[in-house]
Amino acid sequence: MTHEPIYSPADLRRLEQQAEAAGCGLMQQAAEATVAWIRNRFSPGAAIRVVAGPGNNGGDALWAAVRLAEAGYRPQVVCPRPSEAPTPQAALSRLLAMGLPVWPMWPDALPTPALVVDGLFGIGLARPLAEPWSTLVRAINAAPAPVLALDVPSGIDAWTGRRSGSSVVRAHATLTFLCAKPGLHTSDGADLAGEVDVARLQVPASLLPSAEGALIDTPQDALPLRPRNSHKGRFGSVLVIGAAPGMAGAGLLAGTTALACGAGKVWLLTLDPTLTVSPTQPELMIRPLNDSRTLLDEAAVCAAGPGLGTSVDAASVVAAAVDRPGPLVLDADALNLLAATPSLAEALAQRALPAVLTPHPAEAARLLGCTTAAVQHDRVAAARTLAARYHALVVLKGAGSLIMRPDGFYHVCPVGSPALASAGQGDVLTGVIAALLAQGLSPFDAASLAVWLHAMAGRRHEDLQGPVGLRAGLMGDRVAEEMNRLYRQRAASQPVMPPPLRQWRADWPEF
Repeated sequence: MTHEPIYSPADLRRLEQQAEAAGCGLMQQAAEATVAWIRNRFSPGAAIRVVAGPGNNGGDALWAAVRLAEAGYRPQVVCPRPSEAPTPQAALSRLLAMGLPVWPMWPDALPTPALVVDGLFGIGLARPLAEPWSTLVRAINAAPAPVLALDVPSGIDAWTGRRSGSSVVRAHATLTFLCAKPGLHTSDGADLAGEVDVARLQVPASLLPSAEGALIDTPQDALPLRPRNSHKGRFGSVLVIGAAPGMAGAGLLAGTTALACGAGKVWLLTLDPTLTVSPTQPELMIRPLNDSRTLLDEAAVCAAGPGLGTSVDAASVVAAAVDRPGPLVLDADALNLLAATPSLAEALAQRALPAVLTPHPAEAARLLGCTTAAVQHDRVAAARTLAARYHALVVLKGAGSLIMRPDGFYHVCPVGSPALASAGQGDVLTGVIAALLAQGLSPFDAASLAVWLHAMAGRRHEDLQGPVGLRAGLMGDRVAEEMNRLYRQRAASQPVMPPPLRQWRADWPEF
């Protein structure tokens, strides 16, 4: 399992100040990391256009240009207004002493570079870009060359992923320093940052702050083992509550996904009395609403909401599900009922075991009593408020889905795909989370792994076929494929006993 730490903006600023006071030379380290990134992808002799801004990000870029020239590359340096701080000024003087020109604006007459490096503005920008910077951003985006952003693409908020204005760099890759930044994976940052690499740099461990989150990479170690000496009872039971008249498909999607993803057995408690069996998934046990008390007592995990509706019966059964002590997932209409029922919200907040809430931004807005735009303005803050208010694990879905604990610690899923932007995908995710809970994962691990598996299935479809055509009905099997791929990887990493040596026998012919 690989995690990248996320520090708060205040902690990161403090770390930078303390590291500089300790003589760590962060600007030169960032430059060396940039050159190492470039050397892995471009041969010496390549023209690299380095665009430097007026702050520390520009200093990183100027020192990178120095190191690139020393490594045999041909840096084309653009710097309209260099920083007056000593370290960037030293880099600028070094470039001029090496005979390298520094252009005040984009040099159209120069040959097309192999790469453009965006070192205009880093994590501190909180305003729309003015001239001459907006003109430079347009030139960077129009260049027929890939773009590497240093720390964050200029014009993007590193923690929220929001654009600071209409001028923002569209990077093909981002090399971010010291820690991961959630804004590179969520909101507009998910489209504008490209591939993201983290260069932690060398700072004393005693200076490192506590991480406020972790960026999930490949959480395969969280996947529960499945011993050969097993039976269905070992992998838990799931009760899906939903499937009201006209919305049965949502409940069926959640239930069949839970089956596909390893739950030992799954019931669907339906509010539609005409739904008695699924012809395509007869393994799914469909039961009427009047069986709710028995099933709530028997099931290991309850997942309420897919296709549930907001009727009186729906509200009653959700209240009963909240009152039970075991693992609980609330999605869709269960969240709408929660937003509209103060007594239900109070009961949820009192649970000893936090429930898992899986809102999309509009559902999160209903729960918070605000607008969807307000949720998207700062997704981390919205998820943190929800988790604290309801004492719950919150999965705020969307580009860069967030998995937030009640104490404010969170994961960001760096994987995603527009292939998942179709009806029913939230019901599928509910089924994956419920299946992993039934197999013994904690709510946080189950939610984090489920989000990652679901996102990987979408990404794989996009890579193989494209961004459309991934119906939710296909997803249970696709997520199961991702789980089995992880199982095979884990098996391949285990020590293997060699086959027995061939025994000599007298009747064997000699060769």
